[in-house]
Amino acid sequence: MTNLKILDLSSNQINTSLASLGLQNIKSLEELYTSDNGMSCSFTSLGLANMTNLKTLDLSSNQINTSPASFANLTNLKILDLRSNHINTSVASLGLQNLKNLKGLYMSDNGMSGSLISQGICELKNLVILDLSFNSFDGYHLKCLRNLTKLKALDLSVNRLSGKYLSFVTDDLASLEYLSLSHNNLKDSSTDDMIQPASGNRLPTYQLKVIILQNCSLDFIPIFLSYHYNLRFIDFSDNKLVGNFPTWLLENNTKLQDLSLRNNSFSGILQVPKSKCNLHLLNIASNNFTGQVPENIGTILPSLSYMDMSKNLLQGKIPSSMGEMKRLSTLDLSSNNFSGELPDNFVNGCFSLTILRLSDNKFQGQIFPKHMNLTQLQWLYLDNNNFSGKIGNGLLNATSLFFLDISNNKVSGQIPQWIGKISSIVYLLMSNNLLEGTLPIELSNLERLSMLDISENRLSGSITRDFNLSVNHLYMQKNTLNGSIPNSLFENSDLITIDLRDNKFSGNIDPRWFNDHSALHFLLLSNNDLQGNIPNQLCQLRNLGLLDLSHNKLNGSIPSCFTNLTCWSMVGDNDCKPFVLVSYWGIANDELDFSYDLTVSSFSMEESLYESLDTEIFFEVEFTMKNRLELYKGYTFYNVAGLDLSDNELTGEIPSTIGELQGILALNLSYNSLSGSIPENFAHLKEIESLDLSHNKLSGQIPQQLTQLYNLEVFHVAHNNLSGSIPNQAQFGSFNESDFVDNPYLCGQLIKKSCTNVAILSPPAAMTDEDDDKSVIDRAAFGWSFVGSYVAAITVLIVILWIDSYWSGIWFNFIDVFIYLYFHWFSKYV
Repeated sequence: MTNLKILDLSSNQINTSLASLGLQNIKSLEELYTSDNGMSCSFTSLGLANMTNLKTLDLSSNQINTSPASFANLTNLKILDLRSNHINTSVASLGLQNLKNLKGLYMSDNGMSGSLISQGICELKNLVILDLSFNSFDGYHLKCLRNLTKLKALDLSVNRLSGKYLSFVTDDLASLEYLSLSHNNLKDSSTDDMIQPASGNRLPTYQLKVIILQNCSLDFIPIFLSYHYNLRFIDFSDNKLVGNFPTWLLENNTKLQDLSLRNNSFSGILQVPKSKCNLHLLNIASNNFTGQVPENIGTILPSLSYMDMSKNLLQGKIPSSMGEMKRLSTLDLSSNNFSGELPDNFVNGCFSLTILRLSDNKFQGQIFPKHMNLTQLQWLYLDNNNFSGKIGNGLLNATSLFFLDISNNKVSGQIPQWIGKISSIVYLLMSNNLLEGTLPIELSNLERLSMLDISENRLSGSITRDFNLSVNHLYMQKNTLNGSIPNSLFENSDLITIDLRDNKFSGNIDPRWFNDHSALHFLLLSNNDLQGNIPNQLCQLRNLGLLDLSHNKLNGSIPSCFTNLTCWSMVGDNDCKPFVLVSYWGIANDELDFSYDLTVSSFSMEESLYESLDTEIFFEVEFTMKNRLELYKGYTFYNVAGLDLSDNELTGEIPSTIGELQGILALNLSYNSLSGSIPENFAHLKEIESLDLSHNKLSGQIPQQLTQLYNLEVFHVAHNNLSGSIPNQAQFGSFNESDFVDNPYLCGQLIKKSCTNVAILSPPAAMTDEDDDKSVIDRAAFGWSFVGSYVAAITVLIVILWIDSYWSGIWFNFIDVFIYLYFHWFSKYV
C-alpha cells in the first residue's frame, strides 16, 4: 500500500481515528474519502497532520466536533469537504488560511454563524468553489467576497441573508459564474443593492451562467441581470414576482436553457420572444397567466424538453405548432381551462413525450384515437376532463406505459381487451366514467399491475373464478357487479387494499380468503348481499387496519379473536402500516455542465440544476366515521383504523375482547340484534373517536369508565334497553340528547330526567334463549287449558238450559231484551 494514491472508506461505519488505521504511514495518499461514517472524534484525534501529500479530503456527513485543529501541514490540499458535521468554529481556527492551494471548500450544514470576515473565509483568495449553504450567516461584511477574484461558484442558500447586504452581487467578481442565494429573505433589497451596479455605470466584468434565487421573497426581478448575457440557468421560483412574462430574459440570453418562474404572481397573456430560442426547460406553473397559449410557441421554442404550465388560467386549444417540439419529454398543462380535442399533429409529432399531464381541464373528444404516436409515453394523466366515447386503441404502441389515469370523464363502452397487452402498466385508473359490461379476463395478463381502479362505473355481471390479479390496490366499488366474490381476488399475498363496496355481491365470506401471510390492510365489502357468519379465519389478517362489512345480511356472533390484529391492538404501532412503493419522476439537464476542473478531480455544483414533476401517487380509501363518509389519503391513509359491522343481523353479546383494541379509531356495531351489556373494558379504547352501539338490544348501565375516553367525539347508544344514570363528566357533557333516546330507563341531566326525584323503574331482565324456550312451553299449556275450560263451560250451560225450563226462560228473555236494545241504538245513531 506504499504507492496507494486514492482511498475511499465512505459509508463503512468507521467510528475511530484515522491514525489508528495506520493511514498516516501512507505517504503517497492523495485522495481520501471518509464520508458518512458517523465519526464523532475531534479534528486533532483524526491523525491528519502527517498526511502532507493529500490533495482531496472528504470528511462530510460525520459528527466531527469543533475542537481546534490545524490543517496547516496539508499545504497541498486543493479540495476540502466538511459538509454536514458539527463545525461551528471559525475557518481561521482550523488553519485553512494557510492552505494557499485550496480551491474547493464545502462547509454547508454545519451550524456556522456570524460574518464571513470573522470566519476568515475571505482570506482564502484562491478559492474557485465556496459552498456555505445551510448555515446561519447574517450577511454582514459580504463585500469582503470581492477579494475572492478567482471564485466561480458561490452557494449561500439557506442562511439569514437580507437584501440590503447584497451589493456584492453587482460588484466586480471577475470570475463568478454560479450564484445561489435561495431561501434567504431578499425582499428588503434597495435599488443600490439589487437594481443598479454598485460601481456606477460601469458594466460588470463577469458574466453569470447560473443564478438561483428560489424562495427569496422577491417582488421584482433584479434588474442588474439586464447586464448579463451569458445566463444558462435561471430559477426565480417560489417568490412574489408580478407583471408579464419576462421575455427580455430570453432575448438577452440567447444561450439560456432553463427558466423556472414557478409559484409566483405573474399575470397577463403569455408571450414568447419574436425569434427562435434554445430553451430546454420552461416552468411557469402556479401563476396567473391568462388567455391562449401563443400559436407559434412550438416554432419559437422547438428545443423544449420540459414544459410545465399547470395551475394557471390558460384556455383555448393546444396549439398545433406544439407538434414541432420533437424533443419534448415532459408536458404538464393540468389545472387550467383548456378545451377542445387533442390536435393530430400534437399526438403524432411529440413522439418523445414521456410524461403528459392534462388533468383538470375541459378537453373533449374521443380518448386514444387510432392516430396517436406516443411510443415513449410512460405517464399519462387525462383525468377530470370531458373526454367521451369509447376507448380507442391509440395506446397500443405505447409499450413502456407505466401510469394511465382516465378517471372522472364520460368514457363509455366496455373496457377494451387490448389493455391486457400493455404489459408494462403498473397503475390503471378508470374510475367515475360510463364504462359498462363485464370485466375482461385479459386484465389478468398484467403481471406488473399494482393498482386497478374501475370504481363508480356501470360494470355488471359476475367475476370469473380464474380472474387473478397481482395488484396491491383493487378498487371496484360502486358498480353493479354480482355473484359470489371469487377466491382468486385474495390469492395475492401482497394485496393491501380491496374495495368492493356498493355492488350486488352475494354468498358467504369464504374463510379461504384469509391467511397469516396476507398483507391486506383495507377490506371494504359494505352494501352488498353477503350472508352467513363472520369467519374466525379473518383474524389471521394481522395487518388489517380497516374492516367494513356494514349493510349486508351477516348473522351469528361477533368473533372474539380481533385482538390478534396488530393494527387494532397496538397504539402508534408503525409495523402494521402498509408498505407502499411510490414512484417519482425528475429530469436533469444533462447538457448543462457546471463542474470545475480542480486538477485532481471534478467537483460539481449541479445538485440545484434539477427539475422534478410531482408524480407521487396518493392511495385513498373511504370509511364512515363520526356519521360522515370520510376520504383518507396521504398521511391518514396509513394511520386510520376502524371496524364497521353495522346494519347486519348479528346476535349475541359484544365480546369483551373488543375492548382491547386500543389502536382503533372508529367502532360501529349499530343496527343489529346484539344483547347483553356494554363491556366495561371499552374504557381501554384510548384512541377511539367514534363509537356507535345504537339500535340493538343492549341492557344494563353505561359504564362510568367510558369518561376516560378523552378522544371520543361521537357516542350513540339510542334505541336500546339501557338503564341507570348517564355519565356527565369530561366529553360526555358535550353529547346530544338524541344519542340516548328510546332507552326508557336511562336518566340524567343530559336527557332532562332526574335520577333522584323520579322513581326509576328497573327494566325487565334481558330474555335469554333458554328463557325464550321456556316461555313457548308456558304459552302452549295456557292455550290448551283455555280451550278445555271454554268447552266445559259451554257444555254445562247447554245441559242446564235443557234440564231446567225456568232457567231456560230467563236466558231466552235476556236474549230478546239485548236484541231490542241493540237495534234501537243502531237505528238512532247509525
